[in-house]
Amino acid sequence: MNVQIDHIYPLVILAAGAVLILLIAAIRRNHKLTAILTLAVLAAAAYSLTIEPEQVSADSLFAYDGFSGFFIHLIIAGAFATVMFSYHYLEPAAINRDEYYILILSGTLGACALASAQHLVSFFLGLELLSESLYVLAGYLRMREKAVEASLKYLILSGVSSAFLLMGMALLYGQSGTMAFSGLAETLSEMEEAGLLFVAGVALVFVGAGFKMAVAPFHLWTPDVYQGAPSPVAAFIASVSKGGIAALWLRFFLETNAGEYSSLISLFSIVAILSMLIGNILALLQRNVKRILAYSSIAHLGYVWVAFVSGGERGAEAVVFYLLAYFIAILTAFGVVTIVSGTERDADELSDYQGLFWRRPFLAAIFTASMLSLAGIPLTVGFVGKFYILAAGIAANQWILALVLAIGSAISVYYYLKIIVEMFRKFPEGAEPFAAAKPSLPLAGGLALVALAGMLVWLGVYPSGVAEVVRAMAGF
Repeated sequence: MNVQIDHIYPLVILAAGAVLILLIAAIRRNHKLTAILTLAVLAAAAYSLTIEPEQVSADSLFAYDGFSGFFIHLIIAGAFATVMFSYHYLEPAAINRDEYYILILSGTLGACALASAQHLVSFFLGLELLSESLYVLAGYLRMREKAVEASLKYLILSGVSSAFLLMGMALLYGQSGTMAFSGLAETLSEMEEAGLLFVAGVALVFVGAGFKMAVAPFHLWTPDVYQGAPSPVAAFIASVSKGGIAALWLRFFLETNAGEYSSLISLFSIVAILSMLIGNILALLQRNVKRILAYSSIAHLGYVWVAFVSGGERGAEAVVFYLLAYFIAILTAFGVVTIVSGTERDADELSDYQGLFWRRPFLAAIFTASMLSLAGIPLTVGFVGKFYILAAGIAANQWILALVLAIGSAISVYYYLKIIVEMFRKFPEGAEPFAAAKPSLPLAGGLALVALAGMLVWLGVYPSGVAEVVRAMAGF
């Protein structure tokens, strides 16, 4: 087991950046300076990926290849957008803001560690670093109702899931005598069939990872945490956190050849079906926008699991492209929620968006585009992502999963349209709309929204070029 410094440059820069901002904040607090430094650290970490490393050994803690490079870029881009949305959101808050950005960097560090991990030790370290940052971020605005509740729920349930994760890792080590993904695959290749310890170990590891990804039936924390957390933090959890864990699981799944075992495929298929149905059906019952997005995220991870179960290069490519599409759409949606939100509370009730089109048409148009993308409507990147998933499922003869995906997507159209219709409804005369307090668009958040909305439409109309980039960078 070893770590070469030249293939963990992004991790080193993120860690050093967090320490630097901590030292500067201890001397003098300045919100604008801290936000700018955070963006600079993220940009430097992304740029460091252009440095060519030496060959990575098979027993290294971290992999440095096209796959990890693509996901680290995606994670850093998500964190960059989160910081841009956060600046205007936190500016009027009567709290210390510098620690927030340090936690964003440490959470991003954990997610990047997961995306490049190829060993159970780095898997666990990255996951816990990410989780510990999210505990605090979820309850950062502790003066708000439900913020502390969201933090405690995530803390307690995450601790339980970590116990399952460690037990699964112990069983895998007991079966193979190694904790490197390549060593697990080598041990399995020498066996006629997977032993009970291996199947149980992978299942328990999946339980631990399934909580972090918020797939059913490990999803119960998701709506409460999304609702109680600040809107930019909810965006961070929905994108960066899930992206890092999905990348880790995809590497683990491929390198250990877990898809060759029918018992595991059956387990993953059940999780995919439950996630798609539970997420979409429960979202129908919600009147809170953040809870709708929370339940829909459960369904979207269910779609991703359809591609996991499908296996092969086509399934892996579908996972990568769909995560890219999901990142863009969910960050756009939460970006609008963040900008519309007020000082006292977030704009999370459906009624807060009534008549938004007639007061702030630009925001309403972008929010509409993000909802259509999440629903998988043509001419958006979400449609292309679902097409990739569906094609992978059909190619692998996963007809039941493909059918449930189609049904779930049809159900989702209703609750996404519910939000869109609310924005186009006329607001009663004489009443004070929630979003009227901030008629101007913040510079940083506005730039991020424009960039995300542009990609959302552009990749929906011309996906071929980006699909080639995804294929090349991810090593498919």
